[in-house]
Amino acid sequence: MIPVEPKIVAIIPARYHSNRFEGKPLALINGKPMIQHVVERAGQVALLSRVVVATDDERIARAVEAFGGSWVMTRSDHATGTDRLAEAAQLIGISDQDVIVNIQGDQPLFPAEIVEQVARPLLDDPALPMSTLIYKIVRPEEITDPNHVKTVFDCHGNALYFSRSPIPFQRDPGEKDQPTYYKHLGFYAYRKGFLVTFVGLPEGQWERFEKLEQLRALEFGYTIRVVLTDHDSVEVDTPNDLIRVEQVLAAADK
Repeated sequence: MIPVEPKIVAIIPARYHSNRFEGKPLALINGKPMIQHVVERAGQVALLSRVVVATDDERIARAVEAFGGSWVMTRSDHATGTDRLAEAAQLIGISDQDVIVNIQGDQPLFPAEIVEQVARPLLDDPALPMSTLIYKIVRPEEITDPNHVKTVFDCHGNALYFSRSPIPFQRDPGEKDQPTYYKHLGFYAYRKGFLVTFVGLPEGQWERFEKLEQLRALEFGYTIRVVLTDHDSVEVDTPNDLIRVEQVLAAADK
């Protein structure tokens, strides 16, 4: 029997209510809602067979429909974006071996090639459940910033731990050699069957302390392959971040 190649589907979780930025997916960037920028960039990825927005709000659904995007309505009581992702994956009816790429709805500038970078390990290794992206930190202030999650990994490229603290910790600051720090970028690829398993696991203690969902997978013994990318990605967390995004877009048009 000839094995069936898994489909690669992008799901973009987008909720309206946010403590820091209400209605963020609909915030206008150069006259278009931010969610449209994200969907259009995802549409440039030849590897993807489908791009779907997973939302819990009619306003976002109407906006996606207005620009010709695809959406699915999910419950409003999800604790995390991953829970929303898993429900959406069930609703759109894909197989357990298909690969789901979680594209964050607040990253309107992501380079299209990073989607293939994060999905590739699952295509090359059918036994791998999950992968994610990391980026070598070049701005020193990010090392101690808890909003930039750091990671360490083994010689096979499998994550050992993620933390809001600087890891590794340098005990002797006067030492000549300095550690290389890597930050986690919020792009994930999951095999659909594992994603359903993952959201059914209880919260882990590392996850509870660090407030990092990916630690649940590690604590329960699952492998997370990390992929080093040359591309950083600008996140929109506050209205002020929109200014930076518009500046980057303006510079790219010159």
